[in-house]
Parts: sequence; C-alpha cells; structure tokens
Amino acid sequence: MVVYLSEYIHPDAEALLRKRAEVVDSFEHAEDIDAVILRTAEVSREIMARAKHLKVIGKHGVGCNTIDLEAAGEYGITVLNTPSANTNSVAELIVGLMLTVSRKISICDAKCRAEGFERIAPPEMTGIELTNKTVGLVGMGNIARRVGEILKNGFSAVLVGYDPYCTEEQAKAWGIKKYTDLKDLLMASDIVNISVPLTKSTENMIAEPEFQYFKKNAILINAARGGIVNEEDLYKALKEKRIKAAACDAFVSEPPDGSNKLMTLENFCATPHIGANTEEALYRMGMEVVEEVLSVLEGKEPKHRVI
Repeated sequence: MVVYLSEYIHPDAEALLRKRAEVVDSFEHAEDIDAVILRTAEVSREIMARAKHLKVIGKHGVGCNTIDLEAAGEYGITVLNTPSANTNSVAELIVGLMLTVSRKISICDAKCRAEGFERIAPPEMTGIELTNKTVGLVGMGNIARRVGEILKNGFSAVLVGYDPYCTEEQAKAWGIKKYTDLKDLLMASDIVNISVPLTKSTENMIAEPEFQYFKKNAILINAARGGIVNEEDLYKALKEKRIKAAACDAFVSEPPDGSNKLMTLENFCATPHIGANTEEALYRMGMEVVEEVLSVLEGKEPKHRVI
C-alpha cells in the first residue's frame, strides 16, 4: 500500500503507518497512491484524476474544505475524518481565548514586557467575568457543546445556540436554548462562539449586517475556519468599539502575520490555528486517521465517513 503523507502527525501514528505501508510525500507518481492522509494539504480534482488507485482520503481533524468532495464522490473515493478526537483541545482553547480577551491578559503581558505600568491593577486593564454571562453558540456540534459544558459547569453560563441542523429537542437536552434566527442569538449574547465548518452557506456568516446586532460589550471567538467571519468588517467593528473584543484561531490567510490589520488592535487576540495542537489531541487524531485509512484499504467501513 502506498500512502501520501506530507504533514506532521504524531510520531506514534506515523510509525504505525510506516509499519503497514510505503509512505510518500509528493504527488509526482500519483498513479501509485492508494490513500492520502492530510491536515491542511489540498486534494484537488486534478490530483484525483491522476491517482487511478486512490481509494481513501483521511482527514486528520474535522474540516474537509481542502478536499474536492464533489470529485471524490464522482471517483468513488472514500473520505473520512476524525470528528471527535480534537474536541476537548479546541474547546479548552476557546475558553482560554474567552478568558484572555475578557481579562485583557495578552495586553497586560505585552505591556509588562515593554514599557510596563505605573501602578498595579491599572484602571484601563479592568476586565469582565465570564460567570453568569450568556454565551451564544453558533453551531452546536461536538466542540460547541464541550465549550458549553465547560462554561456552564465552571462559570454558570447561560447557553443559547443557533444551528439549522439541530432540533429544539436536541438543544434542550444539551441545556441550550435554541434560536432559529441568528440575529436574535447575537442580540441575546454576551459572548459569541463560532463553531461551524467553512461552506458556501457559512462564508461571511458574521459580517457587517450581523455586527449591527451584537451587544456593544460583546466578545467574539472564532476558532473554526477563516472566512466565516469577515475580517475587514470585524476590524471595523473592533476599531469603532462596536463590540468589546475578539479572538481568532483561524484566518483567511494562514499563518497570520503583521500584514493582517487585526493585529494592530489591542482588543484583538490571535493564535496561529493551534486549537487541536496538543499532545493529547495529536495522538488521538493521528492514531485514529491512520487506523481508519488502513481499515478502509482492507475493505472495511470507516467509523466517520464524510463521502
């Protein structure tokens, strides 16, 4: 078996893969490849057309936006992912970002390292508590529900959600009040968390029209995918202080750098797509994607089929 792998996965998972298959890191001889394992690499229709023996594409993670799913379906290629392996790690980062921007931790750290402060507990560094805040979950999948669980149990948060794919009964069972209109959720929320995939229907889901409905002191968190939140419109909302603060772990152009205007704002916090970047999540995702890909090559049905 020949498996394409060009990105880092947990060493234990790579070792398991190399025991069972030949590993290549380019598509130069795509016709020889039986399987692809990817994190952010692109698998296009053109690659699939060349890879005559390609049977399965395994996504190390959840989002499959770099895979041409339509082409995979046409060519009869199985696409699978690892939808729950990184849930806890991403959820913990989201809560960490909420704490960071609500207590201005990143601003305090940067100033302590530079010019410092003239006094302790400076008034301009006054933050807010997460306790008892209303948290709006845009998307109520595994990650969002874990975020809600942490915030409800740890901070007595009130949970509200928006997700066309979840029923009101499901939301109620999860302890979440469901809104059927996004703007109603935005108006009710002190903190808004984005946990949806990037699709045609979610691109620019949060943009200038939606920012009109945010509370003035609201916090926005996006650790899903770049492009769901319109970055130019977010910049304007933060610059004009129409919302209190925001943090993103995902950007249109990654990794983020100083060319992104958001990086010039004190009320914005950035991380370089590290949601699933923990030892525990990398092990779970790596082992699961390798085992599942090898299983499909042996003729078995994957646990988490996308296509």
